[in-house]
Amino acid sequence: MSQATSPFSKHQLLPQEETLEVFRQKGELFIGIPKENQYQEKRICLTPDAVNAITSNGHRILIESGAGEGANYSDLDYTQAGGEITKDTKKVFACPLILKVEPPTLTEIEYINPQTVIISALQIKTQYKAYFEELARKRITAIAFEYIRDEEGKYPAVRSLSEIAGISSVLIAAELMAANNNGNGLMFGNISGVPPVEVVIIGAGTVGEFAARSAIGIGANVKVFDNSITKLRNIQTNLKQTVYTSTIQPKNLLKALKRCDVAIGATRGKDRSPVVVSSTMVEHMKKGAVIIDVSIDTGGCFETSEITDHNKPTRKKYDVIHYGVPNIPSRYPKTASVSISNIFTPYLLKIGEDGGLENSLRFDKGLRNGLYMYHGILTNKSVGEWFDLQYSDINFLIF
Repeated sequence: MSQATSPFSKHQLLPQEETLEVFRQKGELFIGIPKENQYQEKRICLTPDAVNAITSNGHRILIESGAGEGANYSDLDYTQAGGEITKDTKKVFACPLILKVEPPTLTEIEYINPQTVIISALQIKTQYKAYFEELARKRITAIAFEYIRDEEGKYPAVRSLSEIAGISSVLIAAELMAANNNGNGLMFGNISGVPPVEVVIIGAGTVGEFAARSAIGIGANVKVFDNSITKLRNIQTNLKQTVYTSTIQPKNLLKALKRCDVAIGATRGKDRSPVVVSSTMVEHMKKGAVIIDVSIDTGGCFETSEITDHNKPTRKKYDVIHYGVPNIPSRYPKTASVSISNIFTPYLLKIGEDGGLENSLRFDKGLRNGLYMYHGILTNKSVGEWFDLQYSDINFLIF
């Protein structure tokens, strides 16, 4: 009797490793965008074009009426783009995913349902313990967009807003020097036969680089100070020209400040910006010179700086005009909104593709870096240490 032939090969009959495949099922997002109610905050997280791109992918977006007005986007712009408009604030905060520029206030957290996801700025310097305790009580998952890293390990939101702040600082200085603003009457522009405006920039990061680029572009003579040789080298490379660079040595800095017409502070510290320019140094500056302290958000790097607002942006000390408005990008809300929207949109589409935030956090290390609260559990070491709160490593919570 002939032996029956097996339909399987000898290799196939051997015990095989079990292969598990993780299926990512596309999920439908329901996003709420409330109107920003913080003082002088006019930005919005998504532009109508971004809303159109997201709703075209099968997601829903509920926007509070008037949320885009500060950035010159009407309710009609959003409805035509596929968004839904409501005047009911509580209805927007009831959405499972909430997008905001500013972090929600304690009153707003009251409106939020348990287990909601919030993506907003964290602004750790302006926060207090009760904020995190409320998020924990509602078991909220919260992501700070300024902590999200891209594939190169950089912070795209911080960089975009720093670019705007750097360019803005030069535009503001040009305005403040005009005679109708009680300035010294000097103009950027490198007019033939007229000595160029002298600009000193303290800090060679993104703000410093874009301030230098703008100032050079409109004919100023620029000097950049920073204690990082690498940053000074990078700024030379990125500007594609030789500019005066120096480490922060009091003697050299004082000499430059005495001669300058505009001084821009753009330094960052771990907790607070280091005070680089003392009152005595400011006393030696020219009468009518302008100081733009972009570092005022984290305390300021000029000893004489004080926080001001967009309604009364300047103070005079030692006959030097000081501009100390924090959050300079909110001065140009439309540009800033487009910039923030460009960062949010791909992430939201990706979260939808991955089947929800839980999956995205597993697969995207950069997005996970922005997470500071996971189902009410604090996961950010800096926040925990700053506010003396218990925190857990996110890698032990997400499998």
